[in-house]
Amino acid sequence: MCAGQAFFAEDLTKKLISINLSPEVTKRQLIDLVARKAHLTKRGATEAVDVFLNEIGRVLSKGEKVVLSGFGTFRVISMKGKTVKIPNTDKMVTIKPHRSPRFTPGKRLKRQVAR
Repeated sequence: MCAGQAFFAEDLTKKLISINLSPEVTKRQLIDLVARKAHLTKRGATEAVDVFLNEIGRVLSKGEKVVLSGFGTFRVISMKGKTVKIPNTDKMVTIKPHRSPRFTPGKRLKRQVAR
């Protein structure tokens, strides 16, 4: 993520934190909020949200982490392969090794949610 993208991500994060979000927010609702709060067109807000989410995915796919100061950190963990038993059938199933995304909330987000 270059410096311009990092600034954009941090600025967008600050604006999203200041928005009073409902219990469940869809991508469409998030785009509407960004358009209204950032004084962007719907097309501009859609592009901004898509770029933001795609960049997080791209960075994570390379195994790197994304740190949004005060909001949280997205990272990738490696899961070992294992064999597990399905309770209802007692059938043994093998789970292949894979990578999985994780999110750790930052202090500011934790405080905001605790209110």
